[in-house]
Amino acid sequence: MTDAVGPITVAPPSGAAAEPYRWRWVALFVILAAEVMDLLDSLVTNIAAPAIRADIGGGESTIQWLGASYTLAMAIGLITGGRLGDIFGRRRMFMIGAAGFTLGSLACGLAQEPWQLVAARVLQGLLGAVMLPQGLGIMKEIFSPKEQGAAFGMFGPVMGLSTVGGPILAGWLVDADLAGTGWRMIFLINIPLGLFAFVGGRVFLPAQAQGPTVRLDLVGALLAAVGAAMVIYPLVQGREQDWPLWAFALLAVGVAVFGLFGWYEARRKAAGADPLVEPSLFAKRGFSGGMALGLVFFTAMTGFWLTFSLYTQLGLHYSAFKSGLTGIPSSIGMVIAFVASQALQKYGRKVMHAGLVVMLAGVLGLMYTLHSQGAGVTPWQMVPALAVSGLGMGLVMAPFFGMVLASVDAHETGSASGTLTSVQQLGAALGSAILGTVFFERLKTADFAAAEQVTLWAEVGLLVVVFAAIFLLPMHGRPEHEGAGEGDPEAALRTEGEHQPA
Repeated sequence: MTDAVGPITVAPPSGAAAEPYRWRWVALFVILAAEVMDLLDSLVTNIAAPAIRADIGGGESTIQWLGASYTLAMAIGLITGGRLGDIFGRRRMFMIGAAGFTLGSLACGLAQEPWQLVAARVLQGLLGAVMLPQGLGIMKEIFSPKEQGAAFGMFGPVMGLSTVGGPILAGWLVDADLAGTGWRMIFLINIPLGLFAFVGGRVFLPAQAQGPTVRLDLVGALLAAVGAAMVIYPLVQGREQDWPLWAFALLAVGVAVFGLFGWYEARRKAAGADPLVEPSLFAKRGFSGGMALGLVFFTAMTGFWLTFSLYTQLGLHYSAFKSGLTGIPSSIGMVIAFVASQALQKYGRKVMHAGLVVMLAGVLGLMYTLHSQGAGVTPWQMVPALAVSGLGMGLVMAPFFGMVLASVDAHETGSASGTLTSVQQLGAALGSAILGTVFFERLKTADFAAAEQVTLWAEVGLLVVVFAAIFLLPMHGRPEHEGAGEGDPEAALRTEGEHQPA
C-alpha cells in the first residue's frame, strides 16, 4: 500500500547500491522529536501526580493509574505496532501515531475528571506504540550500515538530556502555573512537538511500497491485553475496596488468560500462521529467565520512583520543582554507567550482578539516610545514595537486551526484541500497581516516612529476586548484541530514560 501524494519517494534499502536518501538526517530529527515526546510523557506524571489529584480529585489509585494506564497500553500496543508498519507503511503509521499521540496529549491537558485523564493516557500509550517502532525501521532503511552507528548514536545524548531535564522541566511547569494551566502544561507542551513530528513525517520521511502480505494476530493481541488488564486492575483497585474476593478471582483469571495466550500462539505457529510471539522462545532458559528478570527489575524501578516522588512531595513537602531536582544524581549515575558499560562488555553477566549489588547499596543507603535524618532530610543529604543507586541501575540495564538476546536464534531476534520491550513496559505498569499499593496500604496506619521505608524494603526484596534471576542468563552476550542494548537499539536507549525520577 502506498502513501498518498507526497514530495518524498521510497528510500533505497540500507546498503543498496544507490544514492543515499537525501533527507535522511532531517528525518532523524523528526524521529527524535517523536522519541522525546514519548519519553517526556513517561517521565512527567509521577512528579505532577499530587497536583493533578488536588485539582481534579480521585482516590489514591488515580495516582497509580496515571502511569500504569500509559505503560500498560504501550506494552500491549508494541506487540502489534511494528507489524502495522510492515503492512501499511512506516511513514503512514508514524504519522497516524504522531497525530493520535498529540490529540491524546491535548485530551490530557483538557481533562476535568480522573477517568477522562486516564482514558487519554491510554490513548497516548496505544498511539505511541504505533508511532515509536516505525522510527527504528525507517532508520534502518535510510541509513547505510556505515552511517547507522552515527545515527543511532544521536539517541544517547538526546535521550540523556531529556532524562536529566525532563523531571526538572515538569516540576518547573507545575510550580510556574503558566497562564493558569498548572499541571496541564506538562501535556500541552507535547502539542508543538507532535505537530513537528506529524508535518515533518509527511514531508521528510520516505514513502514505502506495499508491505508483505501478513495478517495481524488480533486474537493473540486481545488475549494479551485482557490478561494484562485482569492482573493490573485488581492490584490497583483491590486495596481501595479492602481486597474483596473478586480481586483475587480476577488475578487468577488473568494468569489463566496468559496461559491461554501461550497455547494459542503455539497453535497458530503450528498452523503455519505468524504468531505475535515465537513460541520457541519460551523453551530457552536464557530468554524465559530474561523475561522474568526484566519484569521484576522494571517493576522495582518504576515503583521506586513513583513512591519516592510521592514521599518527597507529600511527606517532605518539597515543591514539584525541588522533587524533580532531587532525582538528578540518579540520572547522572545512570548516564555514567551507560558510558562505562562499553568498556565492561567482556565481563558479561558479572556486570549485571555487580550493578545489582551497587543498586542495593544505594537503596539501603537511602533507607539509612531517610531514617537517620527524618523529616528534615535535604536533597544534598540524599545525593550519595541516589547517585550510587542510579549507577547500579545503569550497570544492570546497559547489557540487559544483549544478554537476553544471546540465548535466541537469529530468526527469533525480531520477535524476542519486541517481546522484551513489551515486558519492560508491563513491568513499569506493575511497578505503579504493586509498589504503589504497598506504599498506600502502609499509609493507612502509619506516616509517610514509614510508608516509604516499607516500600524500600519491598524494593530490596525484588532486587534480590533479580540477582538470582541473572544466573539464568548466558555468561556473555553475542558480540553483535552486546553493549547498551544493540539487539534493540531503540528499546534499550528508551530504557535509559523511562524509569527516572519523574
